[in-house]
Amino acid sequence: MNIGLFGGTFDPIHRGHLKVARAAAERFKLREVWFIPADIPPHKQKSPITSYFHRYSMISLALADESHFLPSLLEAPDAEAHMERRPSYTIDTVRQVKAGLRRGDRLFFLIGIDAFRDIAKWHKADELLHECDFVIAARPGYSLEKLVQYLPKHVRPTLKELRTVGQDEALRQRGVKLHLLQETHEDVSATQIRAATRSGKALNKFVPEAVAEYIRQEGLYRSKRTVPARNRESG
Repeated sequence: MNIGLFGGTFDPIHRGHLKVARAAAERFKLREVWFIPADIPPHKQKSPITSYFHRYSMISLALADESHFLPSLLEAPDAEAHMERRPSYTIDTVRQVKAGLRRGDRLFFLIGIDAFRDIAKWHKADELLHECDFVIAARPGYSLEKLVQYLPKHVRPTLKELRTVGQDEALRQRGVKLHLLQETHEDVSATQIRAATRSGKALNKFVPEAVAEYIRQEGLYRSKRTVPARNRESG
């Protein structure tokens, strides 16, 4: 069985995220895609973000009609933990999932190009890249040859190795498996959604209807009703 992990802030989840998941599920025959909202992403530790409860609730609403897409609590905050707790790393999450898989199961990690550009800075990036297949959702103009420049130097393929890239836009060298999704660009971002909310514009073109209604009912993104970031890393 093939399983996809889709991690991120999801503040909020939007149609672009769903498009990536659907494209990856179709191409790699994913039986399930787990959406894993991060408690506090490392790149936003000093920035306020919407509470985990709201972000998880919006994911659940967005996936209500998606039978193979599941909200995941893998990186949920521990209610009994102290405020200054041990950081949570993506590699730990991936390994936790793999420990429960059966022989023959295959794990794919879905990631957008903006996050992948910083992959070399992630905790134990070399080990993480060897744990599962990486599926990178890129905007038009990106190629695998361009993406490899973001890998840690000692796992970057040589020019000769790059010539082995096949028609499926996959790279398998030095234990690293990268796949490129080029058909998933969607002109939508969390920044656009927040701006549209503050200006009173309709959100349905950005997010599923149930998520738009939740944002309206809870008054999200109209003001800075967010929680401060804590010491936590997911990458």
